[in-house]
Amino acid sequence: MQSIGKILIFAGVMLVLFGLLLSFSSKLPFGRLPGDIIIKKGNFTFYFPLATSILLSIILTVIMYFLNKR
Repeated sequence: MQSIGKILIFAGVMLVLFGLLLSFSSKLPFGRLPGDIIIKKGNFTFYFPLATSILLSIILTVIMYFLNKR
């Protein structure tokens, strides 16, 4: 039963951190990195956050590596 409590606490902390990240995301450079692809033609805009996806993938990989190491 204690392990479920720890998991719920961890999930709650992660939700709070994710919520803070979303509320301050306008100040973060994610989504506007130099490698992101933006194509604008007339009233059509195509946006593909390539560099942002790679950066987030690296960050999440490092976090998951350290969480699984213990």
